[in-house]
Amino acid sequence: MKLIFEKSAKGRDGYSLPVDLFDEVDIKDCIPAYATLATRKALSEVSEVDVVRHFTKLSKFNYGVDDGLYPLGSCTMKYNPKVNEKLASLDNFIYAHPLAPEETVQGCLEIMHELNKLLCEITGVDQYTMAPAAGAHGELTGVLIMRKYFVEHGEKRHKMLVPDSAHGTNPASCTMGGFEMVEVKSNERGAVDIEQLDKLMDEDTAGLYLTNPNTVGLYDDRIRDIEEIVHGRGGLLYYDGANLNASFGIVRPGDAGFDIIHLNLHKTFSTPHGGGGPGAGVIGVKKSLIPYLPTPIVTFDGKKYHLSDVGEKSIGMIRAFWGNFPVLAKTYAWILSMGPDGLCNVSETSVINANYVLAKLKKYYRPAYARYCGHECVLTGRDYKKYGIKTLDIAKRLMDYGFHPPTIYFPHFEPYAKESIMVEPPECESKEVLDEFINAMIKISNEAETNPELLKDAPHNTLIRRTDDVLAARRPILNYDDELKLRDEDIDF
Repeated sequence: MKLIFEKSAKGRDGYSLPVDLFDEVDIKDCIPAYATLATRKALSEVSEVDVVRHFTKLSKFNYGVDDGLYPLGSCTMKYNPKVNEKLASLDNFIYAHPLAPEETVQGCLEIMHELNKLLCEITGVDQYTMAPAAGAHGELTGVLIMRKYFVEHGEKRHKMLVPDSAHGTNPASCTMGGFEMVEVKSNERGAVDIEQLDKLMDEDTAGLYLTNPNTVGLYDDRIRDIEEIVHGRGGLLYYDGANLNASFGIVRPGDAGFDIIHLNLHKTFSTPHGGGGPGAGVIGVKKSLIPYLPTPIVTFDGKKYHLSDVGEKSIGMIRAFWGNFPVLAKTYAWILSMGPDGLCNVSETSVINANYVLAKLKKYYRPAYARYCGHECVLTGRDYKKYGIKTLDIAKRLMDYGFHPPTIYFPHFEPYAKESIMVEPPECESKEVLDEFINAMIKISNEAETNPELLKDAPHNTLIRRTDDVLAARRPILNYDDELKLRDEDIDF
């Protein structure tokens, strides 16, 4: 397919404007100087129908949850009910201005206040801030709360424990929050190595980041021991809630001893996810940590809702205004539509789906761990190396069968998760869809043994064939000039 620049025809317009009748006004006084530079590259000269058809075709090349199964492990990707989109786009929401007087946006503030109570009930903590814009932003907010807590208590704890099975952003959040990240190894069961945790947790350590079930899709069955070690030495427990889809109605992180909880509303709570946003990485805390939350939070005096200052111990504002309010509105609508029983069914179905995939595929792709999983399972493609096949080849071939590839090469820690294939089949996927995916994976297994060259050159049926990953990373095509330079250099891309 041609680029929009290649469709340009000199003199062809996509619009027409009335004749300028204001001779006394110079156009250069009305628009920024950079827009009138003679050296600036001109835009493509195309008609309106050219533009519409070009971008409509491009939109059909996308793949998302509305197209089919999106089995990305470690990153819940599930169907987003369209009614939530409709509700979040009501005029009173989309035209509400964050600087409007409180009395004119009482409905918006009420939703935030009620959502806070719902999330507290679901997760077992006492107060949430809705401000963080996304997952990593929420993580940083939680780390800053922990740091302020220890500063206020006169403790100079400078280290943070992070399991090797943690989400990839956890170490970065620790570092940005001013802590030294210390890795905690996993044991042969894919859980935190208790003995190593016991050695590492000291008076210089602020606490432990933990995901449960973790990023390998496994529950830490010694969570009480973990809680006793961390709290027994004055530390705090931080819960990365990216995998909460496995926990609704089964366990509340706050009841398991976690002090700070981070939730990805744009994953677990069925709002659109991906493409850089919008997201909401809300942070919930136990009562003792409420004074350190970012300001403001929504309060209710019995008659009116307010955006209220948290107090002098607050870490301050972490972003302007309310956070990503449409995401909050969709989350609120989804929770109310599901109810307690529906939420519990979400997790039960997610866990059943993942274990079904695991049971059907373990004969063909060895499980990383010989135990039942939570909402996602980790298989490996390492046994196909003897045929010259890499896990990447398996993932690329899956695209020929019409599926988005699962997460591969993550988690990456040795030796248990080598050549990983991580699959998360959320609750919205039917048995029929899962069977289609399973059958495709089995066919690929057979192809790897009988016709490995077929996989090495996959995908075959997609618009774009296999790309050169190294060249794409080092020489990305970001504009038309980049493409022309590569063509001049006779580089095959």
